[in-house]
Amino acid sequence: MHLSIFEQPMKIDQELGRGAPRRMLVVGLTGGVASGKTSISQVLGVEGAYLIDADQIARDLVQPDTAAWRELVKVFGKGILQEDGSLHRKRLAAKVFSDPEQRNLLNKILHPRIGAEIKRRLKEIAQKDSDAIVVIDGALLIEIGAHREMDKVIVVASTEKQQIERLRQRDGINQEEAQGILSSQMPLDEKIKVADFIIRNEGSFEETRRRVKEVFEELKGIAFQRRGQPEFKRPAI
Repeated sequence: MHLSIFEQPMKIDQELGRGAPRRMLVVGLTGGVASGKTSISQVLGVEGAYLIDADQIARDLVQPDTAAWRELVKVFGKGILQEDGSLHRKRLAAKVFSDPEQRNLLNKILHPRIGAEIKRRLKEIAQKDSDAIVVIDGALLIEIGAHREMDKVIVVASTEKQQIERLRQRDGINQEEAQGILSSQMPLDEKIKVADFIIRNEGSFEETRRRVKEVFEELKGIAFQRRGQPEFKRPAI
């Protein structure tokens, strides 16, 4: 059983609304491995979204001598470390890749901490801008059930061939290794079933960027409506 990214259900309205209707729109952004999700989140940021990168939070949490780092070393041994004490991600991945029990141990260490930091950042953004559109970028949002705690979900899709090629270039791995990583993940069709918006990152970057802008315009309309305001329309040029 996967843990939620949060120790308990987020209950965003209760945590941020303080008894009043919540105005902030919280959007989950996810997709298949090497689908180009990071580029899309950057465009959303340029358009005006606040970004919370769950994967970056996870990387920050396991810096040397942090609480999560110490627990990982205790559970998985010093063999997961590089000479400078930093985490050797490939060695850790090799330990948990094909062993569900080991993977659950990793999840128990990381997911509650990631969830706590996401909640902290959401509260910080809400205090600064109660009308914010916040995009939580996370590769496993659907797998761990956190998509149920979002107002809307965006799924980024690419072809399997594109994903494999990007994986090979990004991680310096061979075809078989890339295929293995892809096969270990939730099928893209399953992710698409729960999507409110689908962004197909299969053509040129300009095509993808136009689609991202379209989606963000729709999100702004939803945000205006939940605040009880008429939807903003850009003047025709």
